[in-house]
Amino acid sequence: MRVILICAVLSFLLMLFSAKYVIRFLKKINLIVKDMNKKDKPLVPISGGLMVLGGMVFSFLIFIFIQTFIYSNQPYVVNIFAVLTTLLLITLVGFIDDLLIHKSKIESSGLRQWQKPLLTLFASIPLIVVNAGNTNMTLPFLGQIGWGLFYPLILIPIGVVGAANMVNMLAGFNGLEAGLGLVYTGMLAIYAYFNNSYLGTLIATVTFFSLIVFYYYNRYPAKVFPGDSLTYLLGASLACIAIIGNLEKAALICSIPFFIEFILKARGKFKVKSYGYYKDGKVKSYYDKIYSIPHIFTRTGKFTEKQVVFFCILIELFFSSLIWLV
Repeated sequence: MRVILICAVLSFLLMLFSAKYVIRFLKKINLIVKDMNKKDKPLVPISGGLMVLGGMVFSFLIFIFIQTFIYSNQPYVVNIFAVLTTLLLITLVGFIDDLLIHKSKIESSGLRQWQKPLLTLFASIPLIVVNAGNTNMTLPFLGQIGWGLFYPLILIPIGVVGAANMVNMLAGFNGLEAGLGLVYTGMLAIYAYFNNSYLGTLIATVTFFSLIVFYYYNRYPAKVFPGDSLTYLLGASLACIAIIGNLEKAALICSIPFFIEFILKARGKFKVKSYGYYKDGKVKSYYDKIYSIPHIFTRTGKFTEKQVVFFCILIELFFSSLIWLV
């Protein structure tokens, strides 16, 4: 556990040092979009996931160095290298999407809906080729199931693609993506530790510490947006925690809000937006019906952006807490 804490703290310190420079760089290259929930719709730099990735990569490399030269633990090195490659590939896909911004500056207009799952599929290959995880998987209400080759060849790709794209759906408010990420990675880190999942604890803890600084800059009023580079990164991290840490059941329970979001977005044929518009200091949804979890609150027009995010985080906290009961 000492090694994990060292890696996590180093990630935090790197984020603390580099965050302002990354935000300044994103502004300099004009990678900015409008903050749609504000009255004057200020322009805010996007793709802050790059700084989170930097912190995580640095931490994992330190971990690999320690395991190689001090403990000579080759299985740990192979698995974390696979995780590292997966996170790099999937963040690259998100960054490409962030780069292509609509002329209106409302949002990125890059990859099409069918292209995102296809490209994120390639990010699962490193986990497949090292045969990551345990093919005996424990699921809620079903118990333990042995999947054999079906696990690396089918379930790992589904897990990575599904997690990345579902996390990407529940977004659009200052501090929402990072706030949710802090809840489920923090809860999974504690759960992994008490269930003796060393690598699961490592991935979850490093992700959590890397998110702390980003959340500070992303909370209301946001100085930087996560972009797809972060949502894909968080989704892939969640999948890696489940696969490498053999924590599929816990990860699925933590993902319940994202499954709900998927169903709600499907009602709107995946064409609706989670965010709303500014009205008298509150956020009002563009829709009368509920097509996203935030719409539960924004369709009334009675809540501020900070309140909407707070309620969504509470929902995630409720479901994440269930991993101790189910």
